[in-house]
Amino acid sequence: MTNSELVQRLEETIENIPDFPKPGIQFKDITPIFLDPKLYEEVIADLANFSRGKVDAVCGIESRGYLFGIAIAVALEVPFILIRKKGKLPPPFVSEKYDLEYGSAEIEMRIGQLKPGQRVLVHDDLLATGGTTEAAAKLVEKQGAKVAQFSFLIGLKDLLGEQKLAQFKVPVHSILEY
Repeated sequence: MTNSELVQRLEETIENIPDFPKPGIQFKDITPIFLDPKLYEEVIADLANFSRGKVDAVCGIESRGYLFGIAIAVALEVPFILIRKKGKLPPPFVSEKYDLEYGSAEIEMRIGQLKPGQRVLVHDDLLATGGTTEAAAKLVEKQGAKVAQFSFLIGLKDLLGEQKLAQFKVPVHSILEY
């Protein structure tokens, strides 16, 4: 399947849910992808091909970043490391706070699961403002590893997340962009 065919299939499959979780938001429901194993395989192939030979590990951001991130890591035959919300991992861990639209949050990663110098793909399902992904990248750096790439199923261009990630000076890949 070509990239344009994959994009078309995804656009036909992903559902737009208006006014969810609040008025004015167009929620992109990716769960119908999981009803089509062949489409899921094609998504993984696209995301894995972007990173093949360029990364030593994949970090996925809780929780929807796990849906594709684990399969990408398996396809690349590299480790997968969880990035979780505060309080979900046993010690030792390293944490990073980041700002949300209203307030702040914190994510964590277990210490020692990344090795210094490893090239890391940071993956999530969606790139919006980039705050969570930026915090995840800082966790990678705190471990002495290097962010090599970012990947997403969907990138929301108007929310400028890619600009926030530009500081890392690495490729950013989104299959779909809105």
